[in-house]
Amino acid sequence: MLLCDFHIHTKYSDGAVSMRRVVELYGQAGFDVIAITDHVVNGDSSIGMLANRFRFSVTENNFGEYMSELKSECERAWEKYEMLVLPGIEISKNYLSSDKSAHILVIDIKDFIPAGLSCEKIFLEAKKQDALTIACHPHHMSPRTDRDTLFLWNNRDKYAKYIDAWEIANRDDVFNVISLKRYPYIANSDFHRARHLYSWKTLLNCEKDAGSVKNCIRHNKGVAITLFRN
Repeated sequence: MLLCDFHIHTKYSDGAVSMRRVVELYGQAGFDVIAITDHVVNGDSSIGMLANRFRFSVTENNFGEYMSELKSECERAWEKYEMLVLPGIEISKNYLSSDKSAHILVIDIKDFIPAGLSCEKIFLEAKKQDALTIACHPHHMSPRTDRDTLFLWNNRDKYAKYIDAWEIANRDDVFNVISLKRYPYIANSDFHRARHLYSWKTLLNCEKDAGSVKNCIRHNKGVAITLFRN
């Protein structure tokens, strides 16, 4: 089984850890597959504008730099740890209302996708790139600084057909509604700080390459979750 985490932030958005250090932390901990998924934040709300102002978002202007460093770290991670690193983003549509807010992981991304697009257009653009789409923390989270992002769950009848998997667990939260609906699932850390390494993770029974990992998650066979602890 491959030990995986598909939801990781670095200093390119609101993470506290550099991309290089992230690779070291996960490589030394024995992970097989990770995805680095820094925020791409919408600019059409006060929350989104603040995130962009304080550089808590990858933008179209620095996406090339982001992908270039990711490529370098992917190669280094494989050579040093035989750890597969997938390039990704977390498209973050942040509004004052949690019912309007949605976060979408796009994993194995090739080209920039702006957060200002509609959810449907975001999903379709991701599919064009053969990228994996994951609904992040789709239900109510335990009280902390993060805001709930309920739009995709509240509109699941419309959007479920576009979503490859849903986060059934995010850091310390478990969303049993995902299993009750029998949706395809994964579990992630939503890593922002080193201590977040110890949290819910995904186990995959597949080969260690991008195509196999994406197919395993999409078909959701040979998928399990584990609570990774020190």
